[in-house]
Amino acid sequence: MRTTRSTTRRNPVTALLAGLATLLGIVVLGTLGPTAAHAQSPSDVATGLHISDGRLLEGNGNDFIMRGVNHAHTWYPGETQSLADIKALGANTVRVVLSDGYRWTKNSPAEVAGIVAQCKANRLICVLEVHDTTGYGEDSAAGTLDQAADYWIGLKDVLAGEENYVIINIGNEPRGNTNPEGWTAPTIAAVQKLRNAGFQHTIMVDAPNWGQDWQGVMRANAQSVYDADSTGNLIFSIHMYSVYNTAQKVTDYLHAFVDAGLPILIGEFGGPADQYGDPDEDTMMATAEQLRLGYLAWSWSGNTDPILDLAIDFDPSRLSSWGRRIFNGVNGIAQTSREATVYAGGNPGDTQAPSTAGTPTATAVAATSVTLTWTAATDNVGVTGYDIVRVSGGSETTVAASATNTATVTGLTADTAYTFAVYARDAAGNRSARSATASVTTDEGGSTPGVGCSVGYRAVGEWPDGFQGEITIRNTGATTINGWTLGFVFANGQTITNMWGGVPTQDGGTVSVAPASYTTTIPANGTVTVGFTAAKGATNAAPTAFTLSGTSCATA
Repeated sequence: MRTTRSTTRRNPVTALLAGLATLLGIVVLGTLGPTAAHAQSPSDVATGLHISDGRLLEGNGNDFIMRGVNHAHTWYPGETQSLADIKALGANTVRVVLSDGYRWTKNSPAEVAGIVAQCKANRLICVLEVHDTTGYGEDSAAGTLDQAADYWIGLKDVLAGEENYVIINIGNEPRGNTNPEGWTAPTIAAVQKLRNAGFQHTIMVDAPNWGQDWQGVMRANAQSVYDADSTGNLIFSIHMYSVYNTAQKVTDYLHAFVDAGLPILIGEFGGPADQYGDPDEDTMMATAEQLRLGYLAWSWSGNTDPILDLAIDFDPSRLSSWGRRIFNGVNGIAQTSREATVYAGGNPGDTQAPSTAGTPTATAVAATSVTLTWTAATDNVGVTGYDIVRVSGGSETTVAASATNTATVTGLTADTAYTFAVYARDAAGNRSARSATASVTTDEGGSTPGVGCSVGYRAVGEWPDGFQGEITIRNTGATTINGWTLGFVFANGQTITNMWGGVPTQDGGTVSVAPASYTTTIPANGTVTVGFTAAKGATNAAPTAFTLSGTSCATA
């Protein structure tokens, strides 16, 4: 079985990152200065999704901000239910992995037509991409953008008339780290080949350097690529993984395009760290929301490195900690996604707010989390989500979002009083009045009674003086775990240097891990994943025993 490429493994080596990290913030700032002007303008009569003044708009002129995820269809063609599951969690867009037949099994016109139909049935905007181009120039198995363009031309009869619903992403990450300067001319040629064939769709182009543009080639040449498109309906896609491990790197890159009036989105991004760095997904999502830019998280399920799976085994009821961050976290999909107005639920003429949600009821009160449930609101078109706020005096802070009438708030302090309330939202962005408030005091803390658990431990990768590890904690009990502490012992002097999904404390070889805010809760039969990097010597034996809140766990 072919498995989804683990994007974070395709980063520059550590030495190159260290030497060129500064470049990301200083390269070709003049090229994308605010005085840059578009040589082309969109057509007088817009055909479906299009670009105007650096913004992605629908055919009716409504601003459209992509909020969604990537789905690896070409490797998992049987997982077509995923589109409905992704939509049910609040996404308005899905980026679908396809193959032109150069490297993987070609997706036929009939198959692509079915995908588009399913996107439309689930009220999703469909970004279609050819994955065979990934890492061209460095990966000898990769195909070219020209070959990908020929594939799209072969789909013209399927895609014609779908401009309201489909964006064509010509080729995924079409250059590796070898000769990234060779990205510009083939990108222009592929865009023009599609335009000469009569395509009017918005076209998306990915950056070189495995999509991360850490040498600034796309950033330097974006204006010339954009100007080469006769329609002006072109949007740039940056993939943000461990290169973007500081807030400044994230904001500098995105602001450079916005300040130049050039359209951009985060077409892939990850949050879990690897040996090259820890991506700053919080800044990515916050900046995308601030600048009103799209983002598409990698990826729904099926990754070779499962730490990047948003849903475990394609099961929407088993979101990973990464999945909960993307769908239900601050600036996440449930909180910020708005359905495309081409679907009836997003009618821009809808000005009626939903009714007020019912008063929240607190259950599963733990030391650091609480589950809230409320009577659902109603709306003349439809409620699409809820914002959960903490109320303190005359101020309020959004602490969670949900597509349904229940949510678990995490990251709380033990033995502390909180007050919560709920707002309902519809697809047009109308917000209800605030619900009545509910007050709750978290538990004092201590061990979690009745825990049933198993722990899986593995070394993801090693280098001479260090390694990357992954720990999967499964709740084998019948009730939700709210708050936990994982304990284990390293036998060979290993020392944790960085961790995501948890907060480590180490004394000699003894390690204690508290949850991050987004891994506090482990549903019955659910899992959370903790990843880390660590220093090591010649021997790197795995820990042999684990405890969860004082209870011994089975090893998996």
